[in-house]
Amino acid sequence: MAEKRALFERRSSVSLPTLLPYNTLQTHNMKKKNSVCKDLDYSQVVKEVQDDIRQLREKINHGDGGSINIKDLENALAKTEEGLQMKTEQVINHYNNKVQTLPTALSTRFDPGMVAMEQTWDLKTKARSEMKRVQGQQYLAREKLRQPQPPGSLLPKRQQVQVSGPSPGQQTKHMLTLRAVLNPMHGQNRQSLNDNFGIQLPLIPQRVENKNIPRPIIGTTVEPLAVLPRANRTDPQIAPPPISEDDARKGILSLLERGLIPPAAELTLDPSPVRHKTAPLHDPTVKTKPTAQPEMSHTLAGVKLDISSTTKKAEIDDNVTKIPIVPPHPLSAHSTETRTPSAKTRATSASMPQIKTPATLKTYDLPLQPMPPPTTPASGDIKHLTHRFAIQNGKIRDTSAEFLSFKQHYCLTWGSIVSMIKHLEKMTQEFSVPIAFINGDKLADLSLEFELERAPSVDDLLTVIVNREDVEVLMNRPGRRYKGPNGKNVAATRIQSSWRMYRDRSEYLEYRKKKWAAGVIAISWIMNIKMSQVKQKLKQSREDQLEAFRRRAKKFAMSWDRIKQSKRVIIHVSSLGLSQNIRDTIHEFGIRQNTQMARICDIRDPNVDVIFISPVPLSEETLQYYSKLLGLKAAIDSGNVEDQCVMSERYRIITPDAIKSFPTHRMCLSTLLKYSPRTIKRIKHLIKGREAYMVSGVPHNDDLAVADELDVPILSPEPEVAHLYSTKSGCKRIFASANVDLPPSEYDVYSLGQLHECLAQLVTENLMVKRWLFKLDDEFDGRGIAFCDVTEHLQCYSWALKESRRYGEKWSKKWAQEAAYIKIHAEIADVLHANAKPVHTNIYASWDTFLEAFLSQGGVIEACPPSESITTLTVDMMIEPNGKYNIVSCGDQIHAETPFSCWGVSVPQSSVEPDVLNVACRKIAEACKTRGILGYFSVDFVTFIDPKTMEQRLWALDLSLHYSDSLAMFQLMSYVSNGVLDPVKHVLNVPTNKQEKRQRRRRLAGQEEEQEPNTSRFGVMSTRLLHTNLAVVHYSVFFQMCRAHGIGYDIKEKQGTVFTLIDSFNRERLGMITIGDNLQGALATFARNMSVIHQEISAPNMQGETNFKSAIEDVEGILGTTIENADEPDEETNDQS
Repeated sequence: MAEKRALFERRSSVSLPTLLPYNTLQTHNMKKKNSVCKDLDYSQVVKEVQDDIRQLREKINHGDGGSINIKDLENALAKTEEGLQMKTEQVINHYNNKVQTLPTALSTRFDPGMVAMEQTWDLKTKARSEMKRVQGQQYLAREKLRQPQPPGSLLPKRQQVQVSGPSPGQQTKHMLTLRAVLNPMHGQNRQSLNDNFGIQLPLIPQRVENKNIPRPIIGTTVEPLAVLPRANRTDPQIAPPPISEDDARKGILSLLERGLIPPAAELTLDPSPVRHKTAPLHDPTVKTKPTAQPEMSHTLAGVKLDISSTTKKAEIDDNVTKIPIVPPHPLSAHSTETRTPSAKTRATSASMPQIKTPATLKTYDLPLQPMPPPTTPASGDIKHLTHRFAIQNGKIRDTSAEFLSFKQHYCLTWGSIVSMIKHLEKMTQEFSVPIAFINGDKLADLSLEFELERAPSVDDLLTVIVNREDVEVLMNRPGRRYKGPNGKNVAATRIQSSWRMYRDRSEYLEYRKKKWAAGVIAISWIMNIKMSQVKQKLKQSREDQLEAFRRRAKKFAMSWDRIKQSKRVIIHVSSLGLSQNIRDTIHEFGIRQNTQMARICDIRDPNVDVIFISPVPLSEETLQYYSKLLGLKAAIDSGNVEDQCVMSERYRIITPDAIKSFPTHRMCLSTLLKYSPRTIKRIKHLIKGREAYMVSGVPHNDDLAVADELDVPILSPEPEVAHLYSTKSGCKRIFASANVDLPPSEYDVYSLGQLHECLAQLVTENLMVKRWLFKLDDEFDGRGIAFCDVTEHLQCYSWALKESRRYGEKWSKKWAQEAAYIKIHAEIADVLHANAKPVHTNIYASWDTFLEAFLSQGGVIEACPPSESITTLTVDMMIEPNGKYNIVSCGDQIHAETPFSCWGVSVPQSSVEPDVLNVACRKIAEACKTRGILGYFSVDFVTFIDPKTMEQRLWALDLSLHYSDSLAMFQLMSYVSNGVLDPVKHVLNVPTNKQEKRQRRRRLAGQEEEQEPNTSRFGVMSTRLLHTNLAVVHYSVFFQMCRAHGIGYDIKEKQGTVFTLIDSFNRERLGMITIGDNLQGALATFARNMSVIHQEISAPNMQGETNFKSAIEDVEGILGTTIENADEPDEETNDQS
């Protein structure tokens, strides 16, 4: 380092400062820190140098040059050098140890006392000049700022440090500007000359050259290799083309693949890897001489070889297991097997006999024995005979002549063959195969196939083994894989891997089971939370809808008197809001809801417009029929058929959109309407700005949702109230509170013990009642009824009857009935189990099924009237929103299928005195009004002659809080006849026509006054007519058939038959009304019409399913009863006279 320093000082004539240690420099800097700025002046050093030089010059001028002391000159130079060196080190240490800080954001650009160095570059002379700019105040040193300050004092303002020379940024900017000036092609050259020198260069437009953008090269980027010409491929006799040096560099394999070298060409390698040597011949006698123990090293396939050069190896081979000598396989010389997917079968020569050789036996079990002398193959091809070698105990005998010959023949592809040999050795070692004979040619083919592909499988390796059958048998033995040299390790690895697999598999299955369980629990919990939230929202929505319903009902009641006298719109929704399990058991539920199509006849009132919501789609033919039927209003009023009008503007028949979306779901009509937003929107448009209210069927919660969407009140009670009092037990409460006559009964029965106790008590108290009925609470239309004739099967009945006669009037006391009650209770369970029967066996097949439903939902035990002649009647009533109630219609029931379900009605009723019936209806209406029930409802009564008192009794049976089918048909009857029901006398009167009044006024003088025409009318109606053969007849043909048989309606007389079309597509069900001036005539017309229709549409071999026959029988029975009742007053009159 010192030598480099001296060399640099000699060349540059500048002395370098001595480098001091870091600690020394640090101490020196600390001492000189306060005086660095003062010592930076070099004037003192220069002055001393000038004094020394002046003294030397004076000495020379005085002529003392010869006596100049060289030592003084050297001292002066050394002193000058030392001073400059010391000052230089001080400056360097000062700048190296200085810490620069950035100015604060609040400081001005140039603080007071700051000295700025301004430099100006002269671009012409490339020189610079410096000028100091000093502010008004002195510079505050850094050391002063670091001195401790008194408490509470503020820090002085930060001062900037003067830096001599341009900043690095200014230097870079000047350098870039200089480059731009010196480079005429630079983009800033013109601007820099103009800014610095005021030179304005002319603007020379540059031509923009259109540079062609190189397109990407598509395809190969190398030249194709030469291939064999087409002429050589078609004619192999043509001489092949010469091979160029470039093609030769690709290699022999590439030339063979491209066809430049014929496949059958013999290639000569120079120098040849094969060295020829004369093979010694032995005496033939020695060849055929048998040997006791032939050695494999001396003989192979019966030919003795020269093994003089391998004596030592032969001695080693003596310890190896003796190998039997196996001749070449007779099929190997004629095998045509190739390594292709289709060559899986071995071609055999039919001409060569099958020779059983030791190779076909288990060679590893045979002792060594001499083989017969070899024979020359007939084909002369010895390729397969020479390329065969053996692998013994997992090692190949690489010193055998066969293997060496094979190696020499396939020397060009030996690399891939060695890989196959390693695979074979590994396989034979793993399975501990004593010996395996390998077909070399097949091995060479296999090596070419798997050279660059996957490793060969065991099956692929077995294809090159000559004794494959023996090897496969050996390899397939259980546990053979673990007989090899590393068998214990392999077995241990196998055991460990199996155990780990079993353990991990078990853990995984347990983990998967737990994960599945956790997922199920999580999903169930999430679904539970979501369902709870949805239920809460639905509950809140229901409460809001119910509150809105009550608010609108209150307002509706206050304005009912005004609405009833003004224009209004009635929205009829004939919905059956029954429970889901009941709806699922109703066949053709949509048709069952459509039996009240006659509701549209409310347009009889000129102030009423009707919107009817149809639960099923209606055909155009059905709509035309109702349009013509309602258009007869003017003709009915005038009595002239020609006076018909169009009423289509006053009614609308709308089908909900959701019917197509839920074809298989048995939803009630209000639910379908709720899920039909387009239908709701259309109804809103129709009732906009008009008074409207809704009349539903069986109340349902979705009625509230629809009414809330339409913002209209509902003329019906709350759904929960209606459901409570429509049950069999609920109506018993109302009847009991109304103090009307009831059959002996018990309600709210929910257990089997209660059932037996109540029935035993009822039987004991009413021994005259033979049949007892069991009714389910939630069923309707007589579906949930079972009966049992208890007294006929009680063994103690006769004894109990005697006891009741013995006690007489005291039998009503509990103590008198106790003994009979105990005996009857003991027998009642067996009697019910053996003799009770459901009425509808298609719904409840047996008593056990019925009993299960009875106990699950509760029911009523009720006495059947003890009389053979029983009449059931129905009264339809209406409680208006303002609290007024009145009877709308009343009629006697007609039973066709069962005696417990209403099939039809004859209007008005004629079986009970009107006053008695009115009193009972008035009491029931008062009881319903007190419970918040309003709208339409119907009450079922039963009347009979009491066998004890021989007086007529009237029992209240059932209460249905909904719009009934009989009421809808009565509206149609009133529409076509202009009839008005007298609720007091129960008489339906029709007004006389104006033409009849004029004719009566024009009678001749002297003639007797004509009798007043009969204005009373009776009607027989039903909506349950069923005949499957009606499906084969269109409505147009059906009406022509009726017209041909005189089935029609007389507008003038207001008598005849009117149909209601219920099923538009199947046409199997319809409704019918027959109107006459007396009950017998109406019943006879009804029965005749059914008989004619049945005969016209039925054939002997096609009767179909129908209820016409049973209905005709019941109508005929009623007709006979009415005739007898009509004859009795005549007989009484005759007797009195």
